[in-house]
Amino acid sequence: MLLSMTGFGSASLETDAYTVNIELKSLNSKSMDLSVRVPRSLSDKELEIRNTVSKSLVRGKINLSIEVSKNKSGATRSRINTELLSQYYQELETAAKALGAQSPDLFRLALHMPDVLQTEAAEEVKSEDVAWEQVQPLLLEAIQNFNTFRADEGKALTTEIVSYIDRIRILLAEVDKHDPTRVEQIRQRIQGHLAEISSSESFNQNRFEQEMIYYIEKLDIAEEKVRLVNHLHYFTETVYLPEPTGKKLAFISQEIGREINTIGSKANDATIQRLVVEMKEELEKIKEQLNNIL
Repeated sequence: MLLSMTGFGSASLETDAYTVNIELKSLNSKSMDLSVRVPRSLSDKELEIRNTVSKSLVRGKINLSIEVSKNKSGATRSRINTELLSQYYQELETAAKALGAQSPDLFRLALHMPDVLQTEAAEEVKSEDVAWEQVQPLLLEAIQNFNTFRADEGKALTTEIVSYIDRIRILLAEVDKHDPTRVEQIRQRIQGHLAEISSSESFNQNRFEQEMIYYIEKLDIAEEKVRLVNHLHYFTETVYLPEPTGKKLAFISQEIGREINTIGSKANDATIQRLVVEMKEELEKIKEQLNNIL
């Protein structure tokens, strides 16, 4: 079954001290193009992380992000600047007395004045605080989710690509159905020309027969039709192989295109030329989708 080149997978873990979030994203690429972003607390594991991802995901422009943050309960710490609070309170109290105003909420007002409540960021998560034994299985979980996403996308691509192959088969059957008519039309044209030139004094029967054999062989598309059928069958078989087959399918599609082009160039028939154009259209759709296949 085909696997999509694009994918997404994530996994999260929350402990008493910190939270780990892992995300994997990928786009199309001819080779493995891996970008890894890890916190300093896991920098010593970056090579192992890269090797794990590369072996599991094979190909694609892949972005891996691992974030480690302290839990909300310990992420920040607030403190009251009591000296500043006292100054604000005394100034508010003095102003209230001078104006003869009611002052029941002076403490609350002073508490919310600028810079009285100060928030301090907690210290960064240190490498010794993060357990690799917990992060490693989380990475494998994200990879599994990523591959599941690729497989689901691949199912839709499989259905689409196989439908294009089936359409080429139908068009080839139309070519095969029309071919006897094409051959008969060619035969009639040759017979007409033969009647015209056989009366000529310079007519050479042996040379004429040799040229006719060459001409008929040049127009024969029987072998191309057989090879095209075989390529289509091989393509369909390859689609359902368990391993990644994107590159192999691209090679087979080139062979399919070569046979279609040869049929078109040798047919010398308007109906078959139209069918060939339609086959080329279906093949272009296949090639376009193969860019998304692992």
